[in-house]
Amino acid sequence: MNRQPATTSGRLAATLVLATLVLATLALAPASRAFAAQAPGHASGMGGSAEGLFVAEIVLLLLVGRGLGEIFQRYGQPAIMGQLIGGILLGPSLFGWIWPDAQHLIFSSDPAQKGMIDAVSQLGILLLLLLTGMETDLRLVRRVGAACFSISITGVVVPFAFGFALAQFLPDSLLSDPRQRVVAGLFLGTALSISSVKIVAMVVREMNFMRRNLGQVIISSSIIEDTIGWLVIAVTFGIATNGSLQVLPLVTTVAEVALFMVFSFTIGRRLVFTLIRWSNDSFRSEYAVITVILIIMGVMALITNLIGVHTVLGAFVAGILVGESPILSNHIESQLRGLITALFMPVFFGMAGLSADLTVLTDPTLALLTLALVAIASIGKFGGAFLGGRLAGMSLKEATAVGSAMNARGSTEVIVASIGLSMNILSHNLFTMIVTMAVITTLAMPPMLRWALGRLPVGHAEKQRVDRELLDERGFVSRLERLLLLVDDSPVGKFTAYLAGLVGGGSGMPTTLLHLQDGRLAGQVGDKGPERASREVKKGAARSARAVSKAEDTLVDKVHLTARTELQASAETIAAEARKGYGLLLVGLENMLTDKGTFSGALKDVSSGFDGPLCLVLNGAKADGKMPVLRAGTTILVPVNGTEVARRAADFALALARPHRARVKALYVSQARQGSRPGTVSHRREEAVLKDVADLADRYGVAVDTAIRTRATADRAIAREVTKGAAMVVMGVTQRPGEELFFGDTATAVLAAVACPVVLLASERVKRADANADEAAAEISA
Repeated sequence: MNRQPATTSGRLAATLVLATLVLATLALAPASRAFAAQAPGHASGMGGSAEGLFVAEIVLLLLVGRGLGEIFQRYGQPAIMGQLIGGILLGPSLFGWIWPDAQHLIFSSDPAQKGMIDAVSQLGILLLLLLTGMETDLRLVRRVGAACFSISITGVVVPFAFGFALAQFLPDSLLSDPRQRVVAGLFLGTALSISSVKIVAMVVREMNFMRRNLGQVIISSSIIEDTIGWLVIAVTFGIATNGSLQVLPLVTTVAEVALFMVFSFTIGRRLVFTLIRWSNDSFRSEYAVITVILIIMGVMALITNLIGVHTVLGAFVAGILVGESPILSNHIESQLRGLITALFMPVFFGMAGLSADLTVLTDPTLALLTLALVAIASIGKFGGAFLGGRLAGMSLKEATAVGSAMNARGSTEVIVASIGLSMNILSHNLFTMIVTMAVITTLAMPPMLRWALGRLPVGHAEKQRVDRELLDERGFVSRLERLLLLVDDSPVGKFTAYLAGLVGGGSGMPTTLLHLQDGRLAGQVGDKGPERASREVKKGAARSARAVSKAEDTLVDKVHLTARTELQASAETIAAEARKGYGLLLVGLENMLTDKGTFSGALKDVSSGFDGPLCLVLNGAKADGKMPVLRAGTTILVPVNGTEVARRAADFALALARPHRARVKALYVSQARQGSRPGTVSHRREEAVLKDVADLADRYGVAVDTAIRTRATADRAIAREVTKGAAMVVMGVTQRPGEELFFGDTATAVLAAVACPVVLLASERVKRADANADEAAAEISA
């Protein structure tokens, strides 16, 4: 790792922090005199000074938190720790110790002033829990199996028992109310028992263990622990609200939490999916889906608040449901993540750090108690997870790695401790001790886990699975999120609808169907066109779902289909629909080609409204109009040449072939007249391209044949292979700039020469005449 950039960044960040502190203090000096002259509780009447202080607090927390977070991340540590330590440095531990007047000026203790920044911090807690829930992959938990449950149970019970027992022996001075020692023990036990999914995932991803069996067990265990922890906090909050541990209120709270969870993952799940899809498809204003997600979070937080538990449980469960929504596209999720990460996360962790005062650790008793807390937390967490790993049949090295991973705390413990502090259950000194423990154990975890994971070799079977999943990451179909389908009642339209079902059905991919009839989208009373097309999509989806379920032993939902009707199909209507987020537009219409073999102007108009990849299903000029039946033994021909568009076509063809166990033939047309001799660079390239397709076919479980042809142009070689029994051709092409819709001479010649359907899978629309020359010049199989 390059240390020099990090050192330079550290100096720059320190200089910026110091300069900002000085400038903010000098700029607010007049406000300080006005602030001092005001009676307490009248901060809002300071002629704008309250707003100035609020902005200064936000700026400092963002600057220091993000600056230190960047430095920490460059040294392999979580950025969250930089934000938390930034808050500690801005509090009484450093800034308040060196320059107390300035620190008290900016971070005022006036209730009205403090309430402004606290409100942002409290909202930050809910948004952080929303994001944590969105990152909770329950499908991964189901796939991993029983090992993660064993690790989670022992990994929570053992440190929780340690923390609860420790609270019973703490001095009364460390508790806000010694009479609530049981409730304090519940908070302390929870703080010691939860692992931070974010921080664990960061190190596991960095070590390339995210797809390894052990890496998935570690992540799944963290997810379960997080979920258990927030349930415990919800119940603990109910106990604390009642003031003491009472049996009837406790049973009532547990029952209400159970009912809330059951409702959320049954009826609530459908409601959330429907709301997100409705807002995405109906609203035209910007960021409408994000607004709906925030409303969902707020409503569920209010529900948990009404039943007497903390709002964090509602936000966390809302995040899980939102993250599982099939309509949630990556760009929507990244926008929400950006808002939370850029603003609310630094503010919340900075405010948590401000509440900690490390100067109290100069007291030898408190310092020793803090060291004891760190030791108990580490031994309890490591020991519990290690025991669970061994009970699950793991080796000594694997159990050691699991124990090291689970010892990461960070964000979750800080949130738990902050809730305890706000409820006056934890004293400021105990809160400082917990934050110190979280910082030390979190900073120690990454090097420990890197050391432990580095000692674990990868087995042959696991390596094969990891390699297959790496192919998926490069795949085209596996990265599609949503399909847009434009068809009519012609045989090619119905065939296109069926193909769309085959592609999207395996993953339950949301699909929107636009049905075209006589140049207009069908909307007349009694028209059955959309229903017929919908049946074709669903039939293909069902076949695809059965194939995937059998091949991968997973449960798949049927395709999420919406049939939409409009007045007409044009660039404007397609563009309006495309704004809702689609990965591919499939078009299957009659008469898409003119008598001259060129694409119709109407098709050009429609396709111009969609900037993403385009899939056109056409009949070859010599075809009789009948569509083939895909079944076992049917061959799909895919010309390849090493370009990305050709690889996409191969991926698409394999996705079509899998449900019916059809065969795929990958054809490489060599440019060399006599063929490439073995051992030459050209021959090795040809072999590498075909091997890549064969590896991809192995991942799909589809039989593939490969062939290299020479002494012929690409279109003639393709036409010759079709006559040998290919039922259809799938070609990757590039849409060329110009007034007409054109995909190159090879595609045009193939359409004129073959007697079977041809699927043209086009790259994203070229927007400039001077676009990438290599992409514009790419000829399929040439």
